[in-house]
Amino acid sequence: MIQPGQSPTAATTLDPQTSITRPATTGKRAPQLSRRRRAGLLLTLILGSLTALTPLSIDTYLPALPEVADSLGTGAATVQLTLTACLLGLGLGQLVVGPMSDQLGRRLPLLVGMGGYVVASAACAFAPNVESLTAFRLLQGLAGSAGVVVARAIVRDMFDGVAMARFFSTLMLISGLAPILAPVLGGQLMRFTDWRGIFVVLAVAGLVLTLVAARWLPETLPAERRESGGVRAALSTMGGLFRDRVFTGHLLVGGLTFAGLFAYVAASPFVIQEIYGASPQTFSLLFMINSIGLVIMSQVNGKILVGRVATHRIMATGHALLLVSAASLLLMTSGVLGDVGLVPIAAGLFVLMGSMPLVLPNANTEGLQRTPHAAGSASALLGASQFFVGAIASPLVGVAGEHTAVPMAVVQLGSVVLSTICFLALVRPWGRASTLRR
Repeated sequence: MIQPGQSPTAATTLDPQTSITRPATTGKRAPQLSRRRRAGLLLTLILGSLTALTPLSIDTYLPALPEVADSLGTGAATVQLTLTACLLGLGLGQLVVGPMSDQLGRRLPLLVGMGGYVVASAACAFAPNVESLTAFRLLQGLAGSAGVVVARAIVRDMFDGVAMARFFSTLMLISGLAPILAPVLGGQLMRFTDWRGIFVVLAVAGLVLTLVAARWLPETLPAERRESGGVRAALSTMGGLFRDRVFTGHLLVGGLTFAGLFAYVAASPFVIQEIYGASPQTFSLLFMINSIGLVIMSQVNGKILVGRVATHRIMATGHALLLVSAASLLLMTSGVLGDVGLVPIAAGLFVLMGSMPLVLPNANTEGLQRTPHAAGSASALLGASQFFVGAIASPLVGVAGEHTAVPMAVVQLGSVVLSTICFLALVRPWGRASTLRR
C-alpha cells in the first residue's frame, strides 16, 4: 500500500515488511531513506504512546484502589465503578471521534480530545467524593478515546494486510509496556504521594503527548478521501458495517476477549492483595510478569506467526488456550482443588494473559481489513465494543464482595466461551484462508 500522498515511480521499491512503496536504496537516496526510517520510528512511537495512554490511565492507579475506597469512605464495588465509568467513556467517545475523524481528518479530533483528557485527569486529582471521581473518570475516558481510535485509523490509512497485522503487534509491544510499568509506577508513587498524585502524573503525561502529537504527527487522511454527509452518513456507514457478518463476528470476538482481560484488571488488585495478602509492590510485580507474557506473545504473533500461519488458525489456538486457563482458574478459586494458594492462581492468570495476543490484535486486523472505506468508523466500533463489554465485566467481578475470586473466574470463563461461540458461528473459520495479504 502506498503512503498517502505518495506516487509510485520507477525509482521505488515495495518494502515487504510494511507494504509501503519506498525509494530505491541508491547512494543518492540513502539520506532520504534514513530520514524516512527516522520518521517511521517517530510515528510508531507516537501511535504506540497514544494506544498506551488507555492502559496507563486504567492501570496506574490499580494498586491504589483499596486506598481510594478508604479515602473516600466507600466499598470495593463502588470504587470499581470508577473503572466502569472510564471504560464507558472510552467506548462512547470512540463512537463519536471515529466518524468525526473520517470527516474532518485525523489530527483535529485527536488534538481536541487529548486536550480534554489533560483537563479531566487534573479534575480527578481534586475529586472530593467517589461520585465526582466517577464523573471525572467518565470525562477522562470520553476525551482519551481520541488517542485510541485515531491511532488505529491512522494504521489502517497507511498499511494493509500482513503489514497492518505486524504494525499492530509492534504497537502492542509499545502499548504493552504500559500495563507492565503502570502498576509498578503507581505502587512506587504511593510511597511518595497518595492516589490523587497519580492523576496529576497522568495529566502531565497527557500534556506532553499532546504537544508531541501536535508537532510531529502527520495528517494521513487527505481531504479527497474524507467522508461527507454528517451524522446521518456516519450512522449509515456503521449500519453497513454491522450488516457484514464477518466484521461483526470479529467485533464480538475482540469485545468478549477484552472482557476477560478487564475482569482480571478490575479484580486482581483485591484478589491478590485482599484475599491472598500481597503488598501493593508484590501485586505490581505479578501484574508486570503477566504483562510481560502478553508483550512476548504479541511479538510471537506479529513477528513469527502472522504471514506464516492463517490468522483464523492462530485465533482458534488462542481460544483453546483461553478456555483451558479460564476453566482452571474457576476450579482453583471455587475450592474444588482445595486451598491452592497464590502461585497456582498467578500461573493461571499468566497463561490467560499470554493467550490474549493470539486473539485480540488479529480480530482487530481482520475487522479493519474488510473496511478500508471507513477506517475511522470501523475502528470506533471495534474499540467501543471492547470497552463497553469491559465496562459490564468490571462491576460483575465485585458482586460477591472483596473476599472471593470466584466472580472474576466466572466472568473470565463466560466471556471466553461466548467469544468462542461468536468465532465459530459468525467468523466461521473452517475452510477459510487468511484474509491478510503480503
